Amino acid sequence: MTSDSIRVEAQRTVEDAESSLPLLMTGYQQGNAQAVDELVRRLSPPLWRYFLMSTSRNEAEDLLQECWIRIHKARHTYRPSEPVLPWVYAIARHTKLDEYRKRRRRETRETLVAVPPEVPAPEARAPGTPDLEHMLSELPESQREVILMLKFSEMSLEEVAGATASTVGAVKQKAHRAYEKLRQILEREGH
Repeated sequence: MTSDSIRVEAQRTVEDAESSLPLLMTGYQQGNAQAVDELVRRLSPPLWRYFLMSTSRNEAEDLLQECWIRIHKARHTYRPSEPVLPWVYAIARHTKLDEYRKRRRRETRETLVAVPPEVPAPEARAPGTPDLEHMLSELPESQREVILMLKFSEMSLEEVAGATASTVGAVKQKAHRAYEKLRQILEREGH
C-alpha cells in the first residue's frame, strides 16, 4: 500500500465513523443502551483531550462527566438531520466556559489567608432577648438562606438572586415571607 492509499483509507474510515454517529445519537434518543455505550466509547476520548487542553487531568475528567450529563439532559434537542459532532462540541464548549466562569467567580470572592481567622465564641444573650439562631432554624431552608445572604452576608438582591438561581422578585418574596414568619415567632414568644 502506498502512502496515498493509506491516507485515502484513513479518510474513508473517519467518514464512516462520522456517518454512523447520527444513527447512534438517534438510538440514544430512543433509549437504546448499545447506542449509548458506543457513543460514549467513541466520543469520550476526543472530548477528554479537548478538556485536557485547558485543564488538569482531574478537572478534565470532571468536565467530561459534566459534559455527558448535559448531553444526556439535552439529547432531545439533537436533530437527526444535523451532524453530531458540532452539537456535542457546542455542549462541551459551554461546559468548559461555565466551569471557567464558576472558577473565576470563586477566585474573585475567596481571599487566601495564611492563618484562618478564629471563630468567635457565641456571645451571651441578655435576658429577654430573642434567640436568633432558634428563630432562623424555624424558617424553611430557602427563606433562611435568603435572610442569611441579605442580612448577614450583606449581599444585594441581585447577588442573592444569582447565588440562588432565582429572580429578584422571588428573592423579595422569600424575604418577605421570612420576615412575616419571624414576626410571628417574636409575637408567640412575647417579644
